[in-house]
Amino acid sequence: MSYFIYEMTTNQQSILAKDPILAHIMINTPQFKKGFDSGGDVYFALLESIVSQQISVKAADAIFGRFIVLFPNNYPNPTLLLEKTTEELRTAGLSFQKINYLKNVAEFATKNELSASYFESMSDEEIIAYLIPIKGIGRWTVEMILMFCIDRPDVFPIDDLVIRQKMIKAYKLTEEGKVLKLRLTEIAENWKPYRTQACRYLWRWEGNL
Repeated sequence: MSYFIYEMTTNQQSILAKDPILAHIMINTPQFKKGFDSGGDVYFALLESIVSQQISVKAADAIFGRFIVLFPNNYPNPTLLLEKTTEELRTAGLSFQKINYLKNVAEFATKNELSASYFESMSDEEIIAYLIPIKGIGRWTVEMILMFCIDRPDVFPIDDLVIRQKMIKAYKLTEEGKVLKLRLTEIAENWKPYRTQACRYLWRWEGNL
């Protein structure tokens, strides 16, 4: 049974023809929801990504829920966030490190543009270079913003552990280290310019070929 939710264009079909393994995964994997809960709000998405670092989805959702209710309309306005004491933010279940990271994002937002429209003319790499100077925000985090918030179509988060594990299993890879990274990059080249969509299917793939 096919799970495709988008009508495949000729270009997409030709890309899948290059990679029968990916084609099988996409055809037999449940659909994903397009879009991101932040509605394109990069600032809000950065805050949520920090809260979710290194904890389960369930725990992250609970903590983030307690965090946003500390603010009017459940929105951590940068100025208001900076005014919050560590003690107040700790009541949400946030670690001291994550509180510092959240305030780093708020501080950045008071001095720099973070609207989705601002990023429209920027390349993916330019956006990464723009955001990773924020302490607490790394390349992987920005790649998630590109994929799920800004809706960029051709992002390949090679450092994502799940993507690596799924590709190793699907393509029966035995390489390690730098050689593995090179091989993963080579495989993903066949997915251009739809690497985001390919990865979203890989995340949902249950691992049966």
